[in-house]
Amino acid sequence: MFTLMAARMLRLLPNRALKTPMLPFEPVKEKKELKVETSVKTADLSLYYPLDAERNKLPVYINLHGGAFIMHDKEMDDPYCRYLANRAECVVANVEYAKAPEYPFPKPIEQLYEVFRWIESNADELNLDARRIMIGGQSSGANLAAALCLYLEQKGEAQPLLQVLNCPMLDFATPFSNKPEPDALRARYPQVAHFLNLCYVPQKGQAENPLASPVYATVNNQLAPALILIAEYDAFRPEAERYAKNLKASGVRVEQVLFKDCKHAFSHLGPKEKAEEAWQKVARTLKTYITASHHILDGREGEIS
Repeated sequence: MFTLMAARMLRLLPNRALKTPMLPFEPVKEKKELKVETSVKTADLSLYYPLDAERNKLPVYINLHGGAFIMHDKEMDDPYCRYLANRAECVVANVEYAKAPEYPFPKPIEQLYEVFRWIESNADELNLDARRIMIGGQSSGANLAAALCLYLEQKGEAQPLLQVLNCPMLDFATPFSNKPEPDALRARYPQVAHFLNLCYVPQKGQAENPLASPVYATVNNQLAPALILIAEYDAFRPEAERYAKNLKASGVRVEQVLFKDCKHAFSHLGPKEKAEEAWQKVARTLKTYITASHHILDGREGEIS
């Protein structure tokens, strides 16, 4: 009961990312609101259709917002979903996933798996290309994106074209007090991070589960290629770099980009020029993989450079 009450109190705190978006509002062709019934709970989806697109059956990028697994909602990413849809010429599916502590590990992963399959199954009526699905997120959303790719691999099912991990939190097993937290207040009171972690992985042994902490996963070269954005002054930088190293060692195509003089969640909190650079990088990478997939899946030669 205390955990739930504390989580609800934290949800009342203002979300700074909503007040000062790093990108201007852009119109899109359509923003479609949908509800997807899953065995965990109903998931709300916003589908952003690009203003200009040369093809029918558009590729899809599934976006998972941040918020320490317990806070915030998908609307915080509205300007970024609009930007990515228009720049990458794809549909962005912005997902309101289940939050802890009401829905702890592994419930959000199981829900997202069902959402992923629902998008595939309903692609035709939504004018989507089920063969060209990508996934990514920020912070806790990046954790869930990485976990979903691992979950699909465990099931022996097809991977997304790409996973985008933006300032990912990938290691619950290492105590937060052992992480290089640059913020003096958070470093002095690691109990707050410990509480947040317990909301998502409350049971003994869950923190070490590879689906909760992907850095402990045994990975292979079947996993989706990864774009990993890392902030220089981020407590989660070592685990992001460790996961990138693990993926590369297994033969997965990885591009990691270090953003100097940036802290965690910089893509939403600034500095503005660095945030813009990060979103530009994501959009370009999505477009690159979409273009290459058209060559490969349509039977023409193509290569991702």
